Amino acid sequence: MSVSTIIELEVSGGHIFGDLTVPDHAIGLVIFAHGSGSSRNSPRNKTIAALLQQAGMATFLMDLLTDREDDDFANRFNIDLLSGRLLLATMELKKRPELHHLPIGYFGASTGAAAALHASAWLPELIRAVVSRGGRPDLAQTFLPEVKSPTLLIVGELDEEVLALNRQALSMLHSEKALTTVKGASHLFEEEGTLGQAGILARDWFLDHFKSALS
Repeated sequence: MSVSTIIELEVSGGHIFGDLTVPDHAIGLVIFAHGSGSSRNSPRNKTIAALLQQAGMATFLMDLLTDREDDDFANRFNIDLLSGRLLLATMELKKRPELHHLPIGYFGASTGAAAALHASAWLPELIRAVVSRGGRPDLAQTFLPEVKSPTLLIVGELDEEVLALNRQALSMLHSEKALTTVKGASHLFEEEGTLGQAGILARDWFLDHFKSALS
């Protein structure tokens, strides 16, 4: 059984919202950062969140921008702004009694992966793992050498341009790291079974690092 709650966060210029789901006896919390043009209602992120919940992880799928901010296309690539929202959410969730004891991880897609890595560099002792799906870690390249969190980069085999960018980013990371390709997958993992494979890879990465944090 799990409990779901909509959380409102006050930001300059308005409010953003997130969907928190906490299963019984949760072993960790994963905060999601969606990609450009998406939202907390991303069907792909919801699919992966459900898989993580089944494995005993709490999840938080959040909007990174207000509606007005999202109307300005440049904001979707403003990694400083996006990572700041992740940091805000992390600090607010950490205050909640049902979550304060849990290890925390970030899951980022596309530009959200850059925001996740940027934010994790600011919280090296708190963020226990980062997973990027079809991400653009190169957009946070200034901060990549400062990332301490174990980081998994998942890229579709057919997403050649992003795969090349992820290989470059991998060389700049000095934390525990891995790059895994999903066979037959393109950028959005729309091919049958590929999103599920990405979800399993993410689940196992978080499980390994959450368990070590709790031991």
